[in-house]
Parts: sequence; C-alpha cells; structure tokens
Amino acid sequence: MQIITTTAALDKLCSDLSSDKFITVDTEFMRERTYWAKLCLIQIAGTEHEAIIDPQADGIDLASFYQLMANEAVIKVFHAARQDVEIIHHLSGVIPKPLFDTQIAAMVCGFGDQIGYEPLARRLVNAEIDKSSRFTDWSRRPLTDKQLNYALCDVTFLRDIYQILQTQLDETGREPWLAEEMRVLTNEDTYQTDPTRAWNRVKFRPRKKVQQAILMEVAAWREEEAKRRDVPRNRIIKDDAIGELAMQAPKNQDALSRLRAVPKGYANSRHGEAMVAAVKRGLARDLDTVPEVNQRNRHMPEGTGEIAEILKLALKITAEQEGIASRIIANASDIEAIAADNNADVKALHGWRLELFGRTALDLKTGKLAIGLRDGKAAIFAVGGSEQKMKAAE
Repeated sequence: MQIITTTAALDKLCSDLSSDKFITVDTEFMRERTYWAKLCLIQIAGTEHEAIIDPQADGIDLASFYQLMANEAVIKVFHAARQDVEIIHHLSGVIPKPLFDTQIAAMVCGFGDQIGYEPLARRLVNAEIDKSSRFTDWSRRPLTDKQLNYALCDVTFLRDIYQILQTQLDETGREPWLAEEMRVLTNEDTYQTDPTRAWNRVKFRPRKKVQQAILMEVAAWREEEAKRRDVPRNRIIKDDAIGELAMQAPKNQDALSRLRAVPKGYANSRHGEAMVAAVKRGLARDLDTVPEVNQRNRHMPEGTGEIAEILKLALKITAEQEGIASRIIANASDIEAIAADNNADVKALHGWRLELFGRTALDLKTGKLAIGLRDGKAAIFAVGGSEQKMKAAE
C-alpha cells in the first residue's frame, strides 16, 4: 500500500494517473465539530496505481491532486459523490470533471434507491468488506493498517464496479440519463451555501406565513454565524429552538429568555440580541415575498390525493418494468405536483423522465390509460384498447 505524505510523491502519482482513462476517488472527512468538512484522507486508484494521500502530512501541497481533478481527459469515479465534490470544491474551487457517480448509475441500472457502496460491491464484484473500521476518527494519527486497508477498499473495488455499470449503461442506452444527473453534480450552484435558503434545512414545519418569515431570517442568521465561526449549525442554536422562535416571535431579550428551547443565559448574550433582531426582520417582511408554507401543511385540491395514490402505483409499476429505481424518476413531491397540475415544473415532466413516466402519468389523469389487474398483478392499460404496459407491483 502506497501512503503519500510528500508533495514530490503526490506530484509523481498524479502525473502517472493523468494518463489513465478513468480513476476512482474517495475521501474521508470529519465534520462533527466544524461547519466545513475537514479533509482527513484521500483514496485514489487507477489502472496500475492505488494509493492513500494524507492531506494532514506536514508541508504537503495538494495542488497536483486538484489539477488531476480538473483534468477533463480523465473520468473521475466516485460513489455517492456529492460530499466528496463539495469538499474538493471548497478547498480548491475545482469541481471534478468528467464525473461518474456509481450510486446514481446503480439507481439508473435498477439496483435500488441510494444503494450503499458495500452492498453494491457485494452484488457486482462479490466483495466482502470488513466494516469494523467504518466509524474511525480519520483525523487521528497514526491510523492502523486495518483502517488504511478499509479506506483503500473504497476505491479498489470501485474500478470493477464502474466498468460493470458503464457496460450496462451502454447496453441499455441509458448513458444520457446518467449524464443529466452528472450535470447537477458538476454545477457550481449545487455547492453554494446560500443563507437565504438555509431555512430548508431546519426540521420545523410552519403553519403560517409569518412563522415562515421568522424561520427564514433566523435560519439565515444561524447559517452565517456557523460559517463565520466554522462550527456546526446546531452548535449555534438547535432546530427546535428555531421552531419555537418562529412560533412565539419574541420581540425582546426578556421574552426570548422565557422560551424553553433557548439555553439558559443565551438571551442576554450577543447571540440573544442577534436572534431577536432576526425575529424582528421576519415580522417586518412583506408576506407576499415569503414562499408558501410547507406543502405537507397545505390543503390539496379535492380529489388530488386519490390521483396522487394512483400515480404512485404507476411509478412503481414503471420503475419495476424498466429496471430503474423509482426515486430517480420522481419523488413524492413530484407526484403530488403532477396530481395537482398537468404543467407542474418538476423533473418528471422533462427530458427522459417525461418519456419514461411523465406522459404515462398525464395519460392516466386524462383517462387515456388505466391501472388494472392481469394475472393478479397490477398493470397499466390503454383504455378501450390493447395493453399499454404490464408489470407486477409487489
């Protein structure tokens, strides 16, 4: 096993890997105590090379690694790439391109929703991975050989997994489907931490627009403060406290001190003053500029719920028939949106998803298609005509 701890060794490795058609990459990181993930380890493998790069080694310069990530002549293969790409982009400004995410490719190829690396490796290459090092603190040194071997497995088996999935994509003609998903992962906007959208992360569902307005302002303040101090969001204030702030709308620090979810002494601190100011900004907002409260709290038009249930069954039938994970076609929000509006702006009504499922969904709504039973199994039929689709629904 090659452990890279010097800039010279890293430069040589990256030079060698730059001639490969594809490389496999993974990172280990810690973010329990920070806002930004701390890069602790990089695993990388090519046709003839495999190595672990220690970004914590004294004096090591990762420039050649980032140059390799930007080299568009080499395909970068990750499994569940989003967090890895986010870390690389934050540290270097680079987004690895071209990118191949084996988790998304596996969904396109019908291996289930968000399948993990270990079960995928077991199914495709019969690999047995020792999981005992899964919860390693990767920031600690020294790491044991067992821990390093576990980390390296994340890229060695990935080489064969990638080639198997790429072959399946080529055989089924689904490469363009994956390419559409990769455009999202390689878009810089995907990794922007916009404080004005931080409210989407908070586990609180407002019932009124004024609560939504306060939620937006307090969440934005927390995001900016956590980023500035480089600490986890919940270290600033927890979600349940934000929810209580939105519902109770304290207009001064005395009122803030009476909230159960706000830690004792917090109200009279600098943070308490800032939270009250955020609440006041929320109360002062023009509610016409505030998004509708969460869909789960909105009343769906009469009959829409029944339509949504039919469309969910149609999605299940279609996904099983086509051998693709249903989640990559549409999610519950997409289904509800289509049930309510034939022109809903959701991914399921665009591109390959429209051809695979969207048109079927719309034809079910207009009565051109129907779901019935054939040999005791659910299937989609053309009304008054021949069978349109048939696939068992478990």
